[in-house]
Amino acid sequence: MLENKDRANGPNKARGKSVLLRQRKIVDLVKSLGFVSIESLSTNFSVTPQTIRRDINELTQAGQLQRHHGGAGLPSSVKNVAYTTRKVMCMPEKRRIAHLLARHIPDNASLFIDIGTTTEEVANALIHHEGLRVITNNLNVANILSENEDFEVIVAGGVVRSRDRGITGKATVDFIRQFKIDFGIISVSGIDAEGCLLDFDYQEVGVGQTIILNSRKVYLVADHTKFGREAMVRLCNLRDIDGLFTDQRPEEKICGILSEAQVPLHVAGPREKVS
Repeated sequence: MLENKDRANGPNKARGKSVLLRQRKIVDLVKSLGFVSIESLSTNFSVTPQTIRRDINELTQAGQLQRHHGGAGLPSSVKNVAYTTRKVMCMPEKRRIAHLLARHIPDNASLFIDIGTTTEEVANALIHHEGLRVITNNLNVANILSENEDFEVIVAGGVVRSRDRGITGKATVDFIRQFKIDFGIISVSGIDAEGCLLDFDYQEVGVGQTIILNSRKVYLVADHTKFGREAMVRLCNLRDIDGLFTDQRPEEKICGILSEAQVPLHVAGPREKVS
């Protein structure tokens, strides 16, 4: 019997889990086959084509698939999702991750905070700390943290990107090299099955690598949609960081990489308190 309306009668926990499970299986099929038609997905999952189209739209917005006429394929490895879309995507999950990480940052610490919508939520979660000294190449982060008069916020020089107010380039790298900081807080566009951290902009990656080299500890914030997502520029490997903060436990291969490298995994579940 075809499933006609997944969300017709408001929030339903059991139905929500079935939708999430189906969407994960859709992503796995596309990764395996390269392209899958709406018709075949509808038949495979015994749901209407309208339901599959809705799934594909949501997965495309999350950057996990690329919508095509009649079906879906793998997302582009050379072009990121627009900042305005990323800003609202997985927002509850990003806030939970940010608040979990904030509990691991003591007062009177020094931090690098890089470009990203999740790191912007980290800035919001840190706003009630005391005595932080923050260096950032993200004007949005600087704007958030400058509201606390007890903070010292230093903005790296370089070229400002109009799309997200991120700052990149050689001047940014040279500026960051002057410091040795307690915590580097970074984000990425994707994490592949081998644990490689990936992004789309080589200049942004250059800044990220400099942050890693000049931080005593490096914390990665990444929601579940980043796992298995491809991008063309390699930042580093999960083995090179000091903690992963996410909202769902990754697949066993990723957990194995973290365990082998003794990198702590911190999972912000649905009950994570967000003030």
